[in-house]
Amino acid sequence: MKASIRRRYSPPSQIKIEHIEKPIPKDKEILIKVHATTVNRTDCANLTAKPFIMRFVLGFFKPRKIILGTDFAGEVVAIGKNVKSFRIGDNVFGFRDTGSESQAEYMTMAEEDLFLIPENINYKQAAAGLEGAHYAYTFIHKTNIQPGQKILINGATGGIGSALLQFVKQCDVKITATCNTKNIQLIKSLGADKIYDFTKEDFTNDKEKYDFIFDAVGKSTFGKCKSLLKEKGVYISSELGPYAQNIFYALITPLSSSQKVIFPIPYDKQQSIPYIISLLKQEKFIPVIDREYALEDIAEAYEYVISGEKTGNVIINV
Repeated sequence: MKASIRRRYSPPSQIKIEHIEKPIPKDKEILIKVHATTVNRTDCANLTAKPFIMRFVLGFFKPRKIILGTDFAGEVVAIGKNVKSFRIGDNVFGFRDTGSESQAEYMTMAEEDLFLIPENINYKQAAAGLEGAHYAYTFIHKTNIQPGQKILINGATGGIGSALLQFVKQCDVKITATCNTKNIQLIKSLGADKIYDFTKEDFTNDKEKYDFIFDAVGKSTFGKCKSLLKEKGVYISSELGPYAQNIFYALITPLSSSQKVIFPIPYDKQQSIPYIISLLKQEKFIPVIDREYALEDIAEAYEYVISGEKTGNVIINV
């Protein structure tokens, strides 16, 4: 089978498409023919080991897994003898942020890490509805959002931000979002009430006060956003922040300030993905797809994602 391979942490140019043996499922594993996967921020961190802390998870000197890929959507083609929940022919999807080895024609996955794709969703939509949406779920469930509150989403066009905007819209709140010029109409269609074009204006000059500020791209800081928060407002970022300051703030702000920072340690997939599936079935969550690439062009896809210019999700058609 063909697979995207890297044997050391590297830039995208070092990714190779190689022919390797098809994996064989163990007793409680499932063999999946991959139809679609994505290149996302987690994939880029797994490729480059940046931030450095990734090495403690993936392998300090070199990656333990040489095949890239975190999320996937595909078809069950073989099952281990002890598998109970799935059958050959089932359409399944899943996600593992430490690596699923899914940027390949075939992969194996433990039964408990798989979910059935809703019948109204195709493979591309299924793959695009995982990684960013998983982290967006964490943002809203670490908080207690009430109807009528005001929320600001910085970076509403990324994989996390575009899912977060749609999730938050279910809460009957007023949403301000930031995006670039080309995506203003998209962000309006996803539910934003007020939009800042970050290429022309700085949202931190806003005079509005917000109950929650969600930084879905990690490009701002609590210090810059503090004046925009209400007295008991909450700031959450998708990144550690300069010098890992968001972990520090998450520890001290509940003790020293009425405003606080929450660090969104992700929930287990068994909580997040059923929620995502529910919204996909109801068509209350439509994953945003930017570009599509063939597996052979995956290095180009990584370059594009690392550039920070993508909107929503980048699909790899396998």
